[in-house]
Amino acid sequence: MQAMLPGAHVHPPLPGTHAVLSGTQPPLPGPVAALIGLAALAVVLIPFLWPLARQFNTMAHEGAHAIAASAMGLPLLGVTLKQNGDGMITYLSPRGGPRRILTSFAGYLGPSAFGLWAAKLIETGHVVTVLWIATLLLVLLLFLVRKSFGIISVPFAIAVLALVMRHAHDGSEEVTAYALAWLLLLSGARISVAHGADAGDAWTLAEITPLPRHFWSLLWIAATFLALIIGGKWLVLLS
Repeated sequence: MQAMLPGAHVHPPLPGTHAVLSGTQPPLPGPVAALIGLAALAVVLIPFLWPLARQFNTMAHEGAHAIAASAMGLPLLGVTLKQNGDGMITYLSPRGGPRRILTSFAGYLGPSAFGLWAAKLIETGHVVTVLWIATLLLVLLLFLVRKSFGIISVPFAIAVLALVMRHAHDGSEEVTAYALAWLLLLSGARISVAHGADAGDAWTLAEITPLPRHFWSLLWIAATFLALIIGGKWLVLLS
């Protein structure tokens, strides 16, 4: 039993104190997470808003290529990010083989994979971790960016995330982390459908493997929509 001095008052702990001390944060209520998802869906579907989401999608796409190439031991030469949302990565690779296949295949999975990873971190209460890791990955991407629109877009994205974390006390970090996860999941699904078998990576894979472009396209579509379903469940259906 704890002794109390005369006149002392015991105050209940502030909401979320344990979460802050343990390094985690309680997730947003399901309806709020769903509203953020609907807002992200509007950004992805409305034509004049889509270019903004597509820039983030392209960063994740080319970043996935870069991570795969590095993991396969392929030297990276640079990344180009264009204003219209197109992107390209240059690396030294053999004409074919599993290393080039995996590197080429990874791009269209990138946004959905990053979005799924962010959703899982959010589900486990590591909301701010999403923003820190996203910032770190963007900084690494910046070192690869060559003379292109990426010299502007990547630092801008880094600055936005840094600003949000600087003012994290007002709760903006939760909304930003949720929005980032939703945008990556939704844009990954949209791009996989929109590009289909005409995707540049599908042409590359059809050239270096005996499998047709449509096979690779269907794999991307199936994987990105599965990621959207699983990630959406983690973001919305939280206890």
